[in-house]
Amino acid sequence: MKHMNSEVKEERTSNKKRIDLFLVPIVLIAAFLNLFKIWTDEYANAYYTAAVKSMLQSLHNFFYASFDPGGYVTIDKPPVVFWIQTISAKIFGFHGWSVILPQALAGIGSVLLLYVLVKRTFGVWAGRFAALAMALTPIVPAVSRTNNIDSMLVFTLLVATWMLFRAVRTAKFGWVLAAFAMIGVAFNMKMLQAYMVLPAFYVFYVVATKINWKKKIAFLTTATALMLAVSVSWAVVVDSTSADKRPYMGSSQTNSVLELAFGYNGINRLTGNTSVTGSSHKQSAQTEQQTASSETKQNSNSSADSSQSSNQRKSSSSQKMQAPGGGNQNGMFNTGNPGPFRLFQKGLSDQISWLLPFVIFSIVGLFAGVKFKGSYTTKQKESLFWLAWLLPVAVFFSIAGFFHQYYLIMLAPPIAAFAGAGAVALWSMYKQHNGWKSWLLPGGILTTAALQVYIMSPYVSSIGVAPIAGVGALGVILALVLAVRKQRKNSLTNYLGAAAMVVLLAMPAYWAMTPIIYGGNSMLPSAGPDSSSGMGGPPSTATNSKQSGFNGMQPPGSSSGNSSSNNQMQPPSGSSNGGQMPGGSSNNGQMQPPSGSSNSGEMQMPGGSSNNSQMPNSSSSKSSSSKRKSGGMNAEVNKKLLNYLTKNNTGEKYLFATTDSTSAAPYIIKTGEPVMAMGGFSGSDPILMVSKLKAMIKKGEVKYFYLSGMGKGGQSDVITWIKENSKEIPSSKWQSTSSSAQQGPSGNGTLYEITLK
Repeated sequence: MKHMNSEVKEERTSNKKRIDLFLVPIVLIAAFLNLFKIWTDEYANAYYTAAVKSMLQSLHNFFYASFDPGGYVTIDKPPVVFWIQTISAKIFGFHGWSVILPQALAGIGSVLLLYVLVKRTFGVWAGRFAALAMALTPIVPAVSRTNNIDSMLVFTLLVATWMLFRAVRTAKFGWVLAAFAMIGVAFNMKMLQAYMVLPAFYVFYVVATKINWKKKIAFLTTATALMLAVSVSWAVVVDSTSADKRPYMGSSQTNSVLELAFGYNGINRLTGNTSVTGSSHKQSAQTEQQTASSETKQNSNSSADSSQSSNQRKSSSSQKMQAPGGGNQNGMFNTGNPGPFRLFQKGLSDQISWLLPFVIFSIVGLFAGVKFKGSYTTKQKESLFWLAWLLPVAVFFSIAGFFHQYYLIMLAPPIAAFAGAGAVALWSMYKQHNGWKSWLLPGGILTTAALQVYIMSPYVSSIGVAPIAGVGALGVILALVLAVRKQRKNSLTNYLGAAAMVVLLAMPAYWAMTPIIYGGNSMLPSAGPDSSSGMGGPPSTATNSKQSGFNGMQPPGSSSGNSSSNNQMQPPSGSSNGGQMPGGSSNNGQMQPPSGSSNSGEMQMPGGSSNNSQMPNSSSSKSSSSKRKSGGMNAEVNKKLLNYLTKNNTGEKYLFATTDSTSAAPYIIKTGEPVMAMGGFSGSDPILMVSKLKAMIKKGEVKYFYLSGMGKGGQSDVITWIKENSKEIPSSKWQSTSSSAQQGPSGNGTLYEITLK
């Protein structure tokens, strides 16, 4: 106990010391990577930004995280992060940057927390290197520069980690409760993904605390109970509220938060079985894929692009887009194929795996000589914590059926921690000539440089040969020189070791800057020379990724007029829906081009823009404008349509209704008016029945409907009834005169009016 008290006093004394001057540039680097130019992203992820706009309008919308101001349907995630974003928007005004700001600050905060966590046990240089590795892990700033949840989730879990470490040092049960309660808060950010760290928390507490087993079990049981209570608190309140007094729980099939948490957002991510009931959730996943695919093909009407497109059609004519868990070449969303080496496959390795070989060598060094039975040092205990975080999460991503590249940020803290702790430990072993252990440092440098060359090789057309050859050559030379100079102790050897660390971080640093250099994607963030596409992997769809644009989506009722029918993935004509892509299906859940069309692997977005189209009344040169409208959804509103709807509104609650959130989001963001996404995010939620819709129309809640062919998975009867009982509004009254009809997967978008007496 005296030892514990001395540690607390030492911590208080250290806190009074001056700021670590080496930490200042690291924090500035993190701030630059996370904050620079976030003010250019006007919409961010429009699906979430629309929710913040709605949540600003009432406490009812705020509590339930309603997607629309009318409180019709919620977004598909718990509300905590969006509460924070809404508060930020309330303070700074509603802007794209104000909803991104909390995540950017969380990214910087994670760098600082990792420094604090690693420094105390492994030394100040270990803390510095860990913080720098965290800041330069490419997927970290890529996610933090958006209004997606994961950056805030990681920050919250690191806060929980700090509480757990303090609980062990001080032997105070209150900190244990606080740590597990914080995981419960994280659950209300992204549900079961927060529980991925639980093995580390349980293992560390059992190994590190010096209390008897009865107390360990009692304390952990109580803390777990508290965590579960905090986790389900919001869900229980929502699920206990009458359905007619709250919004429908978006992306669930039974209007239940718990079903969403443990089904679609839970175990189905592991299995890849996103169909749940029928195949409605599969449709949601496919809608996301359409969004991503659309953004990889923009502003491609130059002669160079046309030439490359021809080559692509030849190479991809036999490729098929598959549902989650499918076996196409790079996996869905470029997440590779399940297997033990998945994290080294293209599309994932360049997001997170740059330092993995060095981490493996570090783990060997840190655990060298550890015996299963016996006492462990503090370094070994905390190393065990980071290992128990790293391994289960790595295993999940190696076998999971459905996830996005940006989920990999969950691996960043343990990788950075081992990089920092391992750098110091391996250097110490190297300097002490400690037998085989002294070879771990040059071995780690050599293998890490080799992996980085492998990661960069598919990008040779974008980044050139020089950086790839430079990293490879310097890595080999420095590793060999360090091996040769193992017996020499002088300043030159120290400089060589420092130079090796710089070389290993050089390309991750460049990759971390790519969302700034090339533009980011707020819906599916990733890093790399094609970061604006949101699909990761080597660039294969644009001759100049700098000109690939940010969003080719268009508002209902408008298009660029650039026909691209020969390059668009469409369902075979005459096929039934069957829960596949809205408007069509294909064998075994695969998406195929129509017979006789050339297949460039492109698809269309709900709402109906073509992949080669541009923003209305814009040219490719405007894709790099000071205010970019990214977000993976329609980034503009059709002003003529908006004027028509506003002028002809006779007191209806909803400005108009549409099949899914894609068409609704920009109108909510721009106007703050209620727009009904009848089928939720993807149009597949079973929210409406014909009887309910009739009642809403009779009450005067809605009379205009924009249908683009999407969302039929759970709305077929409703859409059929609308078409049979409405009058079609002539396109000349609401379509932009400067553009042709908007094309969708099953035809042109159409505006209908229904009035029932």
